[in-house]
Amino acid sequence: MSRTQTTFAPPVMEARRWLEDVKHPADRPLINVSQAAPVDPPPAPMRAAMADMVMQDDDTHLYGPVLGLPALREEIAGQWSDTYGGSISADQVAITSGCNQAFATAITTLCSDGDEVIVPVPYYFNHRMWLDMCGVKTVSLETGRGMIPDANAAAKLITPRTRAIALVSPNNPCGVEYPAEVIRSFLDLARKSGLALIIDETYRDFDSRTGASHDLFADPDWDNTLIHLYSFSKAYRLTGHRVGAVAASPARLAEMEKFLDTVAICPNQLGQRAALWGMQNLGEWLAQERAEVLSRRQTIESQFPRLANNGWQLLGCGAYFAYMQHPFGISSAQLAPRLVRDAGILLLPGTMFMPPEMPQGDAQLRIAFANLDSAGITNLFDRLVNVSL
Repeated sequence: MSRTQTTFAPPVMEARRWLEDVKHPADRPLINVSQAAPVDPPPAPMRAAMADMVMQDDDTHLYGPVLGLPALREEIAGQWSDTYGGSISADQVAITSGCNQAFATAITTLCSDGDEVIVPVPYYFNHRMWLDMCGVKTVSLETGRGMIPDANAAAKLITPRTRAIALVSPNNPCGVEYPAEVIRSFLDLARKSGLALIIDETYRDFDSRTGASHDLFADPDWDNTLIHLYSFSKAYRLTGHRVGAVAASPARLAEMEKFLDTVAICPNQLGQRAALWGMQNLGEWLAQERAEVLSRRQTIESQFPRLANNGWQLLGCGAYFAYMQHPFGISSAQLAPRLVRDAGILLLPGTMFMPPEMPQGDAQLRIAFANLDSAGITNLFDRLVNVSL
C-alpha cells in the first residue's frame, strides 16, 4: 500500500463533488460554508504593491533562502515578541509554503513509522491526513465541556512512542479559543514528558480576546518544547500565494531545512514580500477585518436560538467557524449532501473531523461562516430552520 492510500480523500474536494448535477434555483443560490478561506483577493493597496514587486524587484522571480526571506523572519520575530510579551529571534523563525506545510515539516522532523501524536478531536482533517501518510498514529484526545481539551486526560494517552501533542487555537473545526491556562498546562505536560507541543494559530488574528492568547513565548526556554505554526492566508487573503510560518529552536529549524529544501526549495517569493508588506502597512485594515469577523460571530450566536428551538446545539463558535449538533436521526455524512440538494447549503459533516471509531461526528456539522455577511447568515439560518427529514 502506498503512503497516500493510507488516508482518506481530501474532504473539501469530496464535498465539492456533491454539487455535481445539482441545479440551484435563481431565488435560492448556493450558500457555500464548506471551506475556511477568504474568497476575496488581497486589499487593493497590497495588490498594487505586489504588482510593483513583480515589475521592479528581480529577486521576486528567483530562488531565495530555504528558510525564508530574512526581512520577513525578522519582522515576525519583532512583532510576535511584542504581541506575546516574550522573546523570539529571527533565527527561531522560518517561512513555509502555507501552514499545512509548516505542520508537515514539524511532524517530519519529530516522527518515524509507528510513532504517535496526540490530537484533540474533532481534529483538523489535513493534520490527520499527514500523520496517516507518515505512518504516524493519531491518538484521539476527546474534548470536554466547551470542546476544550484537558492536559490531565492527555497525560493518560502518552506512551513510549508519543512524540508530540498538536493543538489548534482558535480551533478548526470548532472555533473555540483555548484559555491561556489550558495552553500552558499542555506546555508543562509536554516538557515534563519530553514531547514537542505543536500549536497551530492560523486563526489567531480573529481571536475575540484582547492581548496575547497565551504566555508561552515569555518562557525563556520556550523553544525546547514549543513549535508554533501560523498562516498569512487568512490575515491578508494570501491563500493562493501559500505563505506560512513556524517558530521553533534553531536546531529544529536546521532539521526542517532539509525537508523544505527537498519539497519546495524556497517559499513563494511574491507571497513572502506581500506578507512583509502587509505586516508593515495593514495593521489598521486587519483590525477592521477582525472586527467584521467578530461581528459575524455575534450574528451566528444571536441567530442560533432559532435552531435551538428545533433541537440543535451550538458546540463551539469563533474565528471562522460554528460547530453544531443536529437533531436528525441520520448521520451527518448523509445529511450534508442532502442539504446541498434540499436547502442549497454546502457544509462539512462532523464525520470528516472524527475517526471512524468515534460516532460523535454523526451528529455534528461545521459551518465556515466568515465569508457570509449578516444578511447571508440570516439567510443560512432561514434555510436550516426549515430543514425537516
